[in-house]
Amino acid sequence: MALLKPSNFSIRLMASRFFISASIRTHSLSLSSSFPSYCSALYFSRTRTSFRSKSISTRFLRRNAVCAKAFMSSSTAAEAFQENATSKAYSSEQIQVLEGLDPVRKRPGMYIGSTGPRGLHHLVYEILDNAIDEAQAGFASKIDVVLLADNSVSITDNGRGIPTDLHPVTKKSALETVLTILHAGGKFGGSSSGYNVSGGLHGVGLSVVNALSEALQVTVWRDGMEYQQMYSRGKPVTTLTSQVLQGDLSDRRGTRIKFWPDKEVFTTEIQFDYSTIAGRIRELAFLNPELKITLRKEDNVPEKAQYSEYFYAGGLVEYVKWLNSDKNPLHDTVSFRKEVDGTTIDVALQWCSDAYSDTMLGYANSIRTTDGGTHIDGIKASITRTLNSLGKKSKIIKEKEISLSGEHVREGLTCIISVKVPNPEFEGQTKTRLGNPEVRKVVDQSVQEYLTEYLELHPDVLDSILSKSLNAFKAALAAKRARELVRQKSVLKSSSLPGKLADCSATNPEESEIFIVEGDSAGGSAKQGRDRRFQAVLPLRGKILNIERKDEAAMYKNEEIQNLILGLGLGVKGEDFKKDALRYHKIIILTDADVDGAHIRTLLLTFFFRYQKALFEEGCIYVGVPPLYKVERGKQAHYCYDDAELKRLQNSFPSNASYNIQRFKGLGEMMPAQLWETTLDPEKRLLKQLVVEDAAEANVVFSSLMGSRVDVRKELIQQSAKMVDVDQLDI
Repeated sequence: MALLKPSNFSIRLMASRFFISASIRTHSLSLSSSFPSYCSALYFSRTRTSFRSKSISTRFLRRNAVCAKAFMSSSTAAEAFQENATSKAYSSEQIQVLEGLDPVRKRPGMYIGSTGPRGLHHLVYEILDNAIDEAQAGFASKIDVVLLADNSVSITDNGRGIPTDLHPVTKKSALETVLTILHAGGKFGGSSSGYNVSGGLHGVGLSVVNALSEALQVTVWRDGMEYQQMYSRGKPVTTLTSQVLQGDLSDRRGTRIKFWPDKEVFTTEIQFDYSTIAGRIRELAFLNPELKITLRKEDNVPEKAQYSEYFYAGGLVEYVKWLNSDKNPLHDTVSFRKEVDGTTIDVALQWCSDAYSDTMLGYANSIRTTDGGTHIDGIKASITRTLNSLGKKSKIIKEKEISLSGEHVREGLTCIISVKVPNPEFEGQTKTRLGNPEVRKVVDQSVQEYLTEYLELHPDVLDSILSKSLNAFKAALAAKRARELVRQKSVLKSSSLPGKLADCSATNPEESEIFIVEGDSAGGSAKQGRDRRFQAVLPLRGKILNIERKDEAAMYKNEEIQNLILGLGLGVKGEDFKKDALRYHKIIILTDADVDGAHIRTLLLTFFFRYQKALFEEGCIYVGVPPLYKVERGKQAHYCYDDAELKRLQNSFPSNASYNIQRFKGLGEMMPAQLWETTLDPEKRLLKQLVVEDAAEANVVFSSLMGSRVDVRKELIQQSAKMVDVDQLDI
């Protein structure tokens, strides 16, 4: 028997570029005929809810074993015994050797991170990074990305073109070599390397995309010829063909990769998100100011086609201006570029008066290092040390015992650092952290030298930055007193948990989940309808504080915020995140399907993003989706979660069928049993997990939506209005 994986899909939440991967409620089962139907159903039902307490899960699995054994024939039991004996054997026959690109298809997550939406988009990034490497080497000036209507992607550059001559070792064309052999490429460094600086290191990017594609077509233009070849799941299906370029095309050069992701590999629907890819292309254009990148999305409906062009001659300075477009800067953007021992450092930074958090973005060879690295560590240490030194030297910091921490100095700072390293050391194929120890020293010294010189020549800028930092220091002292109050409550009170919290009986956070609901009405239904063993409910009183506009002291004084911090076990802002300290590993936001519900959800997301961003990185934040419609036909009741599902249900009825449609607008309208059946039951509910894919753009959207600048928010709403279907507005 085999249990097929549940289908998944990804959708967009507002314009914030949150990736939301959500499990579909239906599961497909394939059952062995040797099992009775009711026994098999019991097994799969409990397998699907295995996140509950282990004792429950184990008990039912044992019952299944007995049930299965009772219905097995003697021959089947004998076969099972032989199979069990074989599985316990461990010799050379059990050692598997994967050849060619088989390792990629066997363990795709190792190479692209996941087989969900993030991994799917990572395929595009791998090919895009190859084109960027050509631009960094000085051979490409334009890249065209096309999302086609058949869910394939085409990426074209005007670089040198992948070599097509015979490789002396593999005896295949160089093109086929890099497409079919892992660790074959021109980016390993040394005299035989084709690149001085590149994002590619391991020679696996292009071959991985080839292995995970149902079909891949490569076209190369070089030396007055056009070469073309087709592949399928990592293997060539045609020979390398060539033809002479005629007329004006004779000077054309470059590479085009067009691929169709393999449906057998990816667990979600094959659908590329235009905004997600546009965000990645935008930052690449900022990082490479001499490069023009176009993005086009084709659609069978011409009105839905999209096109964007990205070219930023100002580089990182324009990047900082874009990030701070909704803030009030304290000074002009400070930027410099320097090369030391073959390593190029490009930095741009700016402080803003109306921001209470920092935005630090690091790139290495145009690869976004989401987990930081030595370049980020170097610039953080340098900025903190330099400002403390200049502050005491200029007598702005008058008290000798005061020493501004990195958190105080970086409050309101937007900083981007891009390094070009000849031999970068990344952690893993997805390259999320830079590890070169020598880069930290180079960055530290370069930033200190330039920043010291600039601020000494601009004392007014130094004064405004230090004034902002000292205010942050004073606010931190007030916040510390408020935090101590939070700690005292949690330690000294006999019951430190919020009074409205209906806790669950499970004590293991991995098995526990909490629903954050709006109002006592919805809270009452949720408390009565939940499974008390592993589900907790915390009702909120109206809309919580918008912490985007408040400092820490005001935040800690707010009762609803305190309830969230204590109820969830979030700890203190700024301290290292400890997942083990969480009281629930699934934090589910459950609000009404109306404008107020959306606003409350956004306020909560703002709180989680600004207070403890690691919650998203650990996959702890979810959004519960209640049904929009209840359709009653006779004695049967159907629940629909969106308009498309309602339409499908209506089409399944006979033309003369009589039925009644009820539109839910609030959770309080549902009876506890209905709420359990549609929204709380793990076997039937629809949950969306929220993961921050692009920190920079998420930061911009939160600032725009929740900040104090009304003009910026108005502009965002006007630009996003075209995405709204007016007929669906609930007015």
